[in-house]
Amino acid sequence: MPMSPDFKQRLYPLLNDIARHFGTPFHIYDESGIRRTGLDLKAAFSKIDVFKEYFAVKALPNPRIMGIMKEMGFGFDCSSVPELALSRRLGARGEEIMFTSNNTADEDFAAAFKDGGCILNLDDITLIPKLPAIPDLICFRYNPGDRRTGNSIIGNPVEAKYGVSHDQILDAYKKMRDLGTARFGLHTMLVSNELNYDYMVDTARMLLDLVEWISNELTIRFEFINIGGGLGIPYRPGIAPLDLVALGSCIAELFEVFQKKYGYLPKLFMESGRYMTGPHGVLVTRAINEKNIYRKYIGVDASMSALMRPGIYGAYHHIDVLGKNASEYPVETVDVVGSLCENIDKFAVQRELPKISEGDLLIIQDTGAHGHAMGFNYNAKLRPQELLLRQDGSVELIRRNETMEDYFATLSFEENIFRPSKST
Repeated sequence: MPMSPDFKQRLYPLLNDIARHFGTPFHIYDESGIRRTGLDLKAAFSKIDVFKEYFAVKALPNPRIMGIMKEMGFGFDCSSVPELALSRRLGARGEEIMFTSNNTADEDFAAAFKDGGCILNLDDITLIPKLPAIPDLICFRYNPGDRRTGNSIIGNPVEAKYGVSHDQILDAYKKMRDLGTARFGLHTMLVSNELNYDYMVDTARMLLDLVEWISNELTIRFEFINIGGGLGIPYRPGIAPLDLVALGSCIAELFEVFQKKYGYLPKLFMESGRYMTGPHGVLVTRAINEKNIYRKYIGVDASMSALMRPGIYGAYHHIDVLGKNASEYPVETVDVVGSLCENIDKFAVQRELPKISEGDLLIIQDTGAHGHAMGFNYNAKLRPQELLLRQDGSVELIRRNETMEDYFATLSFEENIFRPSKST
């Protein structure tokens, strides 16, 4: 489901004025849509005693957006020291943060234990001796092994670098219990951008079964399960969205059965990123060139440095041409391209679009997650600004354009020359 009709109706009449004021290109996000999705998520899981969303910071690491998440009562799922720092700048502390890293360095652990700590979600049993202290609460990321998810992005967990294997998971919790940890959680993530809610229900069932087994073996109780992220959005028109209500209802039934059997309920955590912000952001770019050789190319003033998903994944992002409806304007088949010295720098390949003229604004949809966040500087391209369409209809700059001064900043440093002695 590309951008919602509500977002479109509020944004498009303003877009020419916004582009004149701020310039192009820019990502712009919809505060109303993000808040509505947050309310829908909480409503879907309202039958579970304690449900908490930990927004995946990697999807959209902007403090203004993260502040909206915090206002809705959500925590933050972090995977790096800067993501921890962003979350803590917003006042998140302790169990409002889950640190889900992999191939974790000593400095990452040191940061995780500072400033009120966080929920530590360990990715590997060999990391236990590297912990700077023994946490009161521990979680492990579980990799079930040979369990096909049907999801092409993650695929077969056997081939994934993430998580503790099935034959290690019991020993992992035993080690932490014996070291003095008293509180426990369990996490996994097996799908990405999944629209079939049955996979998420199966994940919850698998984790509850695992909780039963480990609890009985080690005489410990789990405070929560975290079914990860992976809730999908339909990038292409005409594809049915995820049935969030059915997902919440089915998982609630699993929890009810568990409570009847064991007399208590673990909390349910989730770490959605794409689902929260993906449909509520667009990349606005202006057509600046037209090239006709073996194909027709429309050159725009954004490049894949601002949205790399089509280039590296072949991902589809729906495109509108402002003020031009395909049913009313002549349609032509074009590639929409940026200016990088890479032939994969394309936002659309052989796409039928209304005839585009230089100066037209193109709206590339569903860029609210893993859009600006995956930006880069190849060809010394500078990353674009981010804007927020606020609930009152005003537009706020929430990240300025990157500048050449930013790009060259790491070339300013004190001279540091090391001359190894010949004896070494």
